[in-house]
Amino acid sequence: MAEPRWSRVLLKVSGEAFAGEGGYGIDGAVVQRVAREVAEVRADLGVEIAIVVGGGNIWRGMAGAGAGMDRAQADYMGMLATVINALALQDTLEQLGQPTRVQSAIHMAQVAEPYIRRRAIRHLEKGRVVIFAGGTGNPFFTTDTTAALRAVEIEAGVLLKGTHSGTDGIYTADPKLDPNAQRLDEVTYLDVLNQGLRAMDSTAITLCMDNQLPIVMFDLLGEGNVRAILEGRPVGTLVH
Repeated sequence: MAEPRWSRVLLKVSGEAFAGEGGYGIDGAVVQRVAREVAEVRADLGVEIAIVVGGGNIWRGMAGAGAGMDRAQADYMGMLATVINALALQDTLEQLGQPTRVQSAIHMAQVAEPYIRRRAIRHLEKGRVVIFAGGTGNPFFTTDTTAALRAVEIEAGVLLKGTHSGTDGIYTADPKLDPNAQRLDEVTYLDVLNQGLRAMDSTAITLCMDNQLPIVMFDLLGEGNVRAILEGRPVGTLVH
């Protein structure tokens, strides 16, 4: 069996992906699908996998702020939403026999460990999947930035940014609005920033650029995509 392209990865899962076609809440079938792929890749390829989950299927801080709520308060509510998603994913993974730990940047000892970098790395080395919840623990940061930060901290080889709406990479324009939009196979960090390409927020991109952490943006719900990326097949868009 060929060696995987990276031995340790961080997978970013958007909260909206968990909602499925319903658009809100948690679709058990979608969570099962994501968990099954993660568990199979972990077992078959031996890749150490950490996951950052969003909370947009339950609450979006920016939406709350747009409705007049204090932005910091709205963001804290979003962080709590990520914990709900993390616990759902943990339960599904463990039903598949994959040992898992949830680490939260917001302390809630009854349901999750506090985020401790060295403990997280130790869990990964022991074959456990680590799910990072609670964002960075600070308002005004997205879960994309959390994913970039945690990936750098645990020394992951790549950040796998899973999209959820059928978009299979980074395009020159929004493919849903512009039929002439073209998918880019590779792009630089500066191209993403300077051209305003729809990928991750600028804070996350800059953090990855400063630490030379490659990003692969791909369709999370495409069957076998995570395995394909780790086996070195061309899937999605590589940002480097």
